Amino acid sequence: MIRDVGRVLELPFTLCDKLSKLIPLEANKPLGLDDAMKAEPQIQELIEAEEADELITLAKKLEDLTRGLGMHAGGVLIAPGKISDYSPVYQADESASPVSMYDKGDVEDVGLVKFDFLGLRNLTIIEMAQNNIKNTTGDIVDVGKIPLDDQAAYKIFRDANTTAVFQFESTGMKKMLKTAHTTKFEELIAFVSLYRPGPMDNIPDFVARMKGQEFQYIHPLLEGILAPTYGIMVYQEQVMQAAQIIGGYSLGGADLLRRAMGKKKPEEMVKHREIFAEGAAKQGISREKSDEIFNYMEKFAGYGFNKSHAAAYALISYQTAWLKAHYPAEFMAATMSSELDNTDQLKHFYDDCRANGIEFLPPDINESDYRFTPYPNMKIRYALGAIKGTGEAAVESIIAARQSGGKFTGLLDFCERVGKEHMNRRTLEALIRGGAFDSIEPNRAMLLANIDLAMNNADQKAANANQGGTFRHDGRRHRTGAAHRRAHVERIGKNSPKKNRHRLLPVRHPFGPYAQEVRQIAPTKLGSSETARQRAPRRIRYRRAHHDGQTRQNRLRQPRRFERDRLKSWSAARRWKNCADYLKSDQVLIIESKVSRDDYGGGDGLRIMANQVMTLQMARERYARSLSLALAPGHDIERLAAILTAHRLPDTSHIPLQLSYSNDKASGRFQCRRNGW
Repeated sequence: MIRDVGRVLELPFTLCDKLSKLIPLEANKPLGLDDAMKAEPQIQELIEAEEADELITLAKKLEDLTRGLGMHAGGVLIAPGKISDYSPVYQADESASPVSMYDKGDVEDVGLVKFDFLGLRNLTIIEMAQNNIKNTTGDIVDVGKIPLDDQAAYKIFRDANTTAVFQFESTGMKKMLKTAHTTKFEELIAFVSLYRPGPMDNIPDFVARMKGQEFQYIHPLLEGILAPTYGIMVYQEQVMQAAQIIGGYSLGGADLLRRAMGKKKPEEMVKHREIFAEGAAKQGISREKSDEIFNYMEKFAGYGFNKSHAAAYALISYQTAWLKAHYPAEFMAATMSSELDNTDQLKHFYDDCRANGIEFLPPDINESDYRFTPYPNMKIRYALGAIKGTGEAAVESIIAARQSGGKFTGLLDFCERVGKEHMNRRTLEALIRGGAFDSIEPNRAMLLANIDLAMNNADQKAANANQGGTFRHDGRRHRTGAAHRRAHVERIGKNSPKKNRHRLLPVRHPFGPYAQEVRQIAPTKLGSSETARQRAPRRIRYRRAHHDGQTRQNRLRQPRRFERDRLKSWSAARRWKNCADYLKSDQVLIIESKVSRDDYGGGDGLRIMANQVMTLQMARERYARSLSLALAPGHDIERLAAILTAHRLPDTSHIPLQLSYSNDKASGRFQCRRNGW
């Protein structure tokens, strides 16, 4: 509710998100706002600090009201007859599936059977990875038959190298894995169960006990049940087993006890407490101890995870880790192919691949497929489908033309063979800007300038072909015309002043050519450990390359922020006006900023408040300490002196000049005096 009200009030999401996360949980459910503010003083402190009284006032009025209609993503109800005879039904439109208007508890009370069907993208990724392995190496891999004690796979977990590993991708999971040093499958099952609201509080104790910390079982009779989880009750099955052993419950009765504990129904809990105490007394356990055990079970039953479910999840986690350990290129190619439309995720996976030594080959109309393709020796060919503006039908038409007629030789050949059915100007332009034609013609500006000419030529050739023999007598003249058009393409391209600045892959980042120079002006890396650990605000200079960034406005419609990917720089409106002209595509910028920890974003995020934005040339003029020139015998010294004199600054802002000279016999360095030259 806080996030919804905050969105309407146009408050920062990070503020609303932090307030929401401060609300304590009880039995895995958030407390009401009044109770939460009593239990957690930080909520009131944050409200006062951020002047968010209106947010809480409105949220309290809306609390506990029906927010909207929700439908389970994979829930299926089974009824003995027509569903409308047992439950009121809602249907959004004629094509939509009917949905029960009862909630999950009511549908069971009226006698319907409820199933949850879960579809996992990771199963598709595993299948694609196995196919990639077969195509690349010839190995036949079946992850259902791999050993569960492979230490190379567990090293992926111990190193927290779990990007793209099912269930273990989050920052919190990675932090846990770095301390846990897991070595066996049973621990993976426990981690899947523990990393959830509620049981998450037990992770430090669980890890400490894993490493040998002494502990005592709540009762010796429970040692056999709790030994795999180091004395901590994690699974629902453990609650049921404890009820059997201590309370004398049957399997069916233990399941009813578990459900009663989870639903927190007072009348049922009183009844079960007495039954449990009677069974414990038969074991020679006192009422005081039986109540202690019952309370312990009740606490964990509210958020305990089903072990069979957790084991299935952990198995998929292990299989994906095994693939990443033994066939990283094939696995990551499959993973990236599942996220072709998600640019942020592709960038995230790309960075992880580079960190793991995987090399990327650029997109190529003569080599790339719709999806990412692994190559031997840890290489992946970039997918044509990952280029914005393309589609599967367009790429498939390219592949079909390539398979039937061989590799493309140029833009004209491409347009003639692919045709316009699936290939329009927008798609062709996206392919050129994405670098897919670079292997044929690296001059993207030339290709972009002549798209219309190439497409018109293809249309004319197709039209002539459709007229059969009408123009057969003039075949020589037609070929001459085509040759003329090809020459025209080259001539326009060479004279074109346009430069394409669009880049698909980070390996061609505009910062690259200036890296050494810029790092002298802005030595601080935002990702450095010193910057990440800095809690107090700190002023730094850092660089960034602006790629078609976006500006956002506050409620007064004043621009305040420009962003690219996950890096966001904030600037006051008056400062933004001064730097708006610099925010151009592929512009290398030097930004003086105040950097502090992002208190609202969580994790290791940084909050960057831009104080001044400079182009590289402006930064050179401001921070240059000297100008160094290397001279050789063939240089025109008099012309150089004239150029330097024309650009000489007043003595108050003089930049020292250093000259180095070398020939076949000697070399030396000379520094000009301030009032010299």
